[in-house]
Amino acid sequence: MIKNFKWLVLVSLTIVACSSNDEDSTPVDVPVTSGSADFSTYVAIGDSFAAGYSDNALFKKGQENSYPNILAQQFEEVGGGEFKIPFMNDNIGGFSIGGTQMSLFPTRLVFNGVAPVNVSGVTGTAFAVAVAPGRYNNVGVPGAKSFHLTFNGYANANPYFGRFASSPTATIIGDALIQEPTFFSLWIGGNDVLGYATNGGIPTSQDPINGNDITPTATFETVYTGIAAQLAAGERKGVVANLPYVSSLPFFTTVPYNPLTALTLGAGNKAVGEATIQALNAQLYGPLKQALSAFGAGDRINLLSITEGNPLLIKDETLTDLSNELTIAFTPTLGLANATFYGQVFGKARQTKKSTDGTFVDYVLLTTKTAIGATSPAPAPLDKYGITYPLEDKHVLIQAEVAEIKNATDAYNITIKNAADANNLAFVDAKAVMNQLVNGGLIFGNYHMTTSFAVGGAFSLDGVHPCARGYALIANKFMEAINAKYGSTFKPVDLGKYQVQYPAVITD
Repeated sequence: MIKNFKWLVLVSLTIVACSSNDEDSTPVDVPVTSGSADFSTYVAIGDSFAAGYSDNALFKKGQENSYPNILAQQFEEVGGGEFKIPFMNDNIGGFSIGGTQMSLFPTRLVFNGVAPVNVSGVTGTAFAVAVAPGRYNNVGVPGAKSFHLTFNGYANANPYFGRFASSPTATIIGDALIQEPTFFSLWIGGNDVLGYATNGGIPTSQDPINGNDITPTATFETVYTGIAAQLAAGERKGVVANLPYVSSLPFFTTVPYNPLTALTLGAGNKAVGEATIQALNAQLYGPLKQALSAFGAGDRINLLSITEGNPLLIKDETLTDLSNELTIAFTPTLGLANATFYGQVFGKARQTKKSTDGTFVDYVLLTTKTAIGATSPAPAPLDKYGITYPLEDKHVLIQAEVAEIKNATDAYNITIKNAADANNLAFVDAKAVMNQLVNGGLIFGNYHMTTSFAVGGAFSLDGVHPCARGYALIANKFMEAINAKYGSTFKPVDLGKYQVQYPAVITD
């Protein structure tokens, strides 16, 4: 798990938002009341979303803008008590050790006008150093999966929990319950599929520290049902949320399946790019297509277009391996040694594609952008990833892997809804709202929120976690569900007061 902290790390999922016609933040002249719920002691349980993780890091300002803290501020109006947060030491993000920033836990991302970059500096938050002892109302832990909430010793496995756990053998759910909350929020499950997805569909294991495989649905059902029952014991009230498909996050939808244009292949010179395409068609794509067609697999490769964007070369491990067939076909022209090499490289190769209705089939990871055209393990002329050498499994989510993720998420969501109904809890349909964000976006006041990377107004620069405005949207949706279930009258926060991108230097 911990290895996934690199780019966006261990995180968990989805953004929720307002409906396209009901999120005007104009205050409603109705007194704020608690309804049938008691908000005097609110505890938030979850993963990086609950913690306020943003821009690939956890830092103080992000924690202040977490959706649980926004909720707690609204709960104060009806008697909500202090909401303690295990704050990081500053706004740099990540962890340091011996006065040096840890590469595994880098500083937060900022936009330099061209691309996201890590903010300069070294955080004062030292690795493996606990914060002041005490109970914390926000027990959201970046990287936590569902079963991590009940895992004894998780404080030793995850430094974010280790900072504030009540003891080395404490559990997240235990540290939540010892506070005897009167109201809780629970949003967990994103990381149960996210690590697998951000690793390009390559599983490792269910190891509690380094594992990133999809959590078995039976395990999720057992753990989540038990957690919800513990939290709701004694008719305690709370709110839970289901899970959108992680493949709808900007991390998976920003890089197109067909980024290879004449302009890009020519490094800005269209004429050079056109010549490059003609050479590739003559020397690689044409011979490959001809050979594959002879074996009934001609649809794997098509000639490149001079006028349109072209797909990427990838390795698809689900395809029939045609290495031997290609070796035989290329031997007369390349010789046995070279033909064998070409056969091994392209035996399971194909181009990325989308479905006939324009939706995604292959999802190129945001982190893969820098790999496209980079030096591959092969010598020239096969030395360009995605162009003359197939991108690896870790670079792309293929259709079969996306199906695994969606099937698991669907099963998790059934469990979550059943637990909400069985325990009489408020329920947020985050999946439905994410679908709205994807399909045209949401409008509130003068703002239009979409899933577009960096400019959509919902997500931070890691492409997975919300920005401050996104977290405010989540808080509004949670309050909407709470109002509907318990008869409270919380008003939505003004989303315009929450920024989309943090500056390099945060002064307040």
